[in-house]
Amino acid sequence: MANEEDDPVVQEIDVYLAKSLAEKLYLFQYPVRPASMTYDDIPHLSAKIKPKQQKVELEMAIDTLNPNYCRSKGEQIALNVDGACADETSTYSSKLMDKQTFCSSQTTSNTSRYAAALYRQGELHLTPLHGILQLRPSFSYLDRADAKHREREAANEAGDSSQDEAEDDVKQITVRFSRPESEQARQRRVQSYEFLQKKHAEEPWVHLHYYGLRDSRSEHERQYLLCSGSSGVENTELVKSPSEYLMMLMPPSQEEEKDKPVAPSNVLSMAQLRTLPLADQIKILMKNVKVMPFANLMSLLGPSIDSVAVLRGIQKVAMLVQGNWVVKSDILYPKDSSSPHSGVPAEVLCRGRDFVMWKFTQSRWVVRKEVATVTKLCAEDVKDFLEHMAVVRINKGWEFILPYDGEFIKKHPDVVQRQHMLWTGIQAKLEKVYSLVKETMPKKPDAQSGPAGLVSGDQRIQVAKTKAQQNHALLERELQRRKEQLRAPAVPPGVRIKEEPVSEEGEEDDEQEAEEEEPMDTSPSGLHSKLANGLPPGRAAGTDSFNGHPPPGCASTPVARELRAFVEATFQRQFVLTLSELKRLFNLHLASLPPGHTLFSGISDRMLQDTVLAAGCKQILVPFPPQTAASPDEQKVFALWESGDMSDQHRQVLLEIFSKNYRVRRNMIQSRLTQECGEDLSKQEVDKVLKDCCVSYGGMWYLKGTVQS
Repeated sequence: MANEEDDPVVQEIDVYLAKSLAEKLYLFQYPVRPASMTYDDIPHLSAKIKPKQQKVELEMAIDTLNPNYCRSKGEQIALNVDGACADETSTYSSKLMDKQTFCSSQTTSNTSRYAAALYRQGELHLTPLHGILQLRPSFSYLDRADAKHREREAANEAGDSSQDEAEDDVKQITVRFSRPESEQARQRRVQSYEFLQKKHAEEPWVHLHYYGLRDSRSEHERQYLLCSGSSGVENTELVKSPSEYLMMLMPPSQEEEKDKPVAPSNVLSMAQLRTLPLADQIKILMKNVKVMPFANLMSLLGPSIDSVAVLRGIQKVAMLVQGNWVVKSDILYPKDSSSPHSGVPAEVLCRGRDFVMWKFTQSRWVVRKEVATVTKLCAEDVKDFLEHMAVVRINKGWEFILPYDGEFIKKHPDVVQRQHMLWTGIQAKLEKVYSLVKETMPKKPDAQSGPAGLVSGDQRIQVAKTKAQQNHALLERELQRRKEQLRAPAVPPGVRIKEEPVSEEGEEDDEQEAEEEEPMDTSPSGLHSKLANGLPPGRAAGTDSFNGHPPPGCASTPVARELRAFVEATFQRQFVLTLSELKRLFNLHLASLPPGHTLFSGISDRMLQDTVLAAGCKQILVPFPPQTAASPDEQKVFALWESGDMSDQHRQVLLEIFSKNYRVRRNMIQSRLTQECGEDLSKQEVDKVLKDCCVSYGGMWYLKGTVQS
């Protein structure tokens, strides 16, 4: 009581909340200034704002007549920024630094605790602040001075090199086409710092008009800081009843709440869960458990729940996989969400997880690498999918986490049939999205009809042996039929058919020849792709006894003549070809020939290479780098050594250069040609040789077919 008497209440002030400028009022904090000077005394030349970023720029005049102003320094800064000549675009038109720019930055993102107060006639009026901005001097004029300096240096360098540019008017331009951007790459680009900075820079400035402190417009706007209904008590939100005010000053004890165990915010007790509707209970349980048998779900919901209603509700939030229920992908990944690992949208994640679920309807095992290859998702996302419904087994893959529930399958055939139809639609969608090959997909999803077992290695070997024996019997009958057809007079002259008995030793010889030399696949798929001219490819066209080389005297056969004509005509047009490209052109040539042509008798890789060498070509041993991605056929490079034109000598020098270098610069080729040919070649002649044999990539020259972009 004594303390209260020593500190009596002097005055009571009514507090009002004004809302007219609640969403528009900003507090600007300027740099430290002398107490005798206010920023209202300084002329504001311009003001502009970016509303979305809450960024403001103010341009204020500098008092150049002040005795503290250094005039020589101001003139030097203006000269560095604008140069010697001043025009309308100059920053400082008076050739003197007579203005300064202030840029804003947010001091805090939460301004709910701050307000602007106005005291008038015994009343305190509070207006909440929408933002607090600190204004600091901007030194962008230094950046413009540096840019002017770099432009002057570039202009001087350009003047020195103008003569060299005049000599080389024609320059080769390398055109590159950007690849289509994937969804994952687009998400990473959108969330990058450079993209956000670019978006901020693209927001247009909104120019403002500045009104001084004593302007009539400022006085009018200042009236909005007063609460319009200050005379009525019902218009203020600061009036509380005595009991409410006491509750705010002295909140009740929290001992009871502290005694309760602390649980995560997303966890509900079973008592709280059973207060929710049945559909919400099922959704919450499946979202947290992800995979559950129907019997376990019924036990969690309670004995009084109707199983028919549960079946109706579970089909809305889960899919049937091997007799168990797995939560749907769109429940785990809502529409507006994205991956925490890669940032890809929810739609892409749902497709990838549906693919994993569909794979488990076909088999008990799923390989993680196969899922990543098909879905093109990162390893972390694929791992999350698999951990939802499977467990990893060392050296085996991922096995479905629950055993097959055959009891549910037998008890509810109507539900199984409905789920089978849903999976058929999902399968069709996955085939279209991921371009899955239908031949490699199971014909019938047997996961719902019976438990899928793990096939051991011995069982797979036994199945492969059985199929091989069946295929051998079919091939033997087909071979005998072809031999009988070839014995007829319709056999073309000059084609020798070698007949040998089919035995185990003969099969071993065929396997050995197939390992030494694999013939080209120039026939349609199926059985005809394995047989050429009625015999295995290794024995076609009489090449069996010569390990792929043409037998003596075969150069006059129709097959050899046709093949020689194709090779000569091809190299007269191309000059340099890899074995892979030559085989591609040969297959295109075969496709244009009529059925029954002699070239369909089976041409091996060795026969094709020997014909190339016999046609006046040479193999160029290009030293490919160790990390090259080129296949063996792409590393075999052949070139026409003599074509009979004036460029043969130039071309041979060029090919010798590439026999020691994988890639070469143009100036090296030019100097070597000049040195070897003993004359100063023209630019057109060098361009012709390079065009015949090489391609340019990244400023370097490569032989055709050898560059791996």
